[in-house]
Amino acid sequence: MTEAILLVGGKGTRLRPLTVYTPKPMVPAAGVPFLTHQLARARAAGVEHIVLATSYLAEVFEPYFGDGSALGLHIEYVTEEEPLGTGGAIRNVAARLHSGPDDPVLIFNGDILTGLDIGALVDTHESTGADVSLHLTQVTDPRAYGLVPTDGTGRVLAFLEKPQTPEEIVTDQINAGAYVFRRSVIDTIPAGRPVSVERETFPGLLAAGAHLQGMVDSTYWLDLGTPAAFVRGSADLVLGRAPSPAVPGRCGDRLVLPTATVAPDAKLAGGTVVGEGAFVAQGARIFGSTILPGAVIEPGAVITDSLIGTRARVGERSVLTGTVIGDGAVVGADNELRDGARVWCDARIPAGAVRFSSDQ
Repeated sequence: MTEAILLVGGKGTRLRPLTVYTPKPMVPAAGVPFLTHQLARARAAGVEHIVLATSYLAEVFEPYFGDGSALGLHIEYVTEEEPLGTGGAIRNVAARLHSGPDDPVLIFNGDILTGLDIGALVDTHESTGADVSLHLTQVTDPRAYGLVPTDGTGRVLAFLEKPQTPEEIVTDQINAGAYVFRRSVIDTIPAGRPVSVERETFPGLLAAGAHLQGMVDSTYWLDLGTPAAFVRGSADLVLGRAPSPAVPGRCGDRLVLPTATVAPDAKLAGGTVVGEGAFVAQGARIFGSTILPGAVIEPGAVITDSLIGTRARVGERSVLTGTVIGDGAVVGADNELRDGARVWCDARIPAGAVRFSSDQ
């Protein structure tokens, strides 16, 4: 296997305001765009040619990654004029592939952080003679996911969308968002219209008697679709819990990019990232959070499990927990923001304007 398709066209609506100006795969995680980690892991698995299926803010990708040579890859870009869904996006880029009809093609989603053994998935695909092989992972509560039961040999039996009752939960195995397709199978996906690979392509192949193989790999896996998950994923990359050859520094409790400035008495821990050109003032305490490039954290601010956007500012003594601050936003001094708060890009919160506790 030397080719891959990477689906990076989603709007990332659950991540807003992070994705107002930046497509989800380009939001920095552990100091570099999240997509960099996926590209680096694909390259480490032997992939040489990757086609990016782009749509939302498509113009952002190529100026950053170019032809991919800096990562040892050949990258091409295909932009959808209208959103085509996962299956439609795969079909839309098929003409850029060079593989023969029986060759394996790796396909993965642009919002999954995983420790998947890509080589093992390809080996499973080839040893079983499958038409499509799927990475499956096991979760404690599968109600938010599509279930994929398999038989004793790993052959897929069905695709069950988001079960709600105990009777419907027949397995804890879910579709983890990485696949190996036989090249010829991609050409059977209808062209020129939206297609869901999860709801249409896979069930249709199964009904037609195709061989779909599941491989359970329950190493690290995280869907980065929400701000809380994205912050956690970035911290896990820094801490070394999630594997990536693209982390720009040694794994540890913190990652401070070269042009960032951190006061000597500021405390950073829990996988915190301080991006290029950011400034963390004296007495600030930051745990498990991401400070994007150019952001300013003023003296005495306390930030936990939060993401501070590019060029945003957090005022003196403000306390943020589980919060997302959009690009260019300003949180004045002595504010208190708790879990789930999202401050939109370029918004201004005056000093002492928001609190969850008394002002004593």
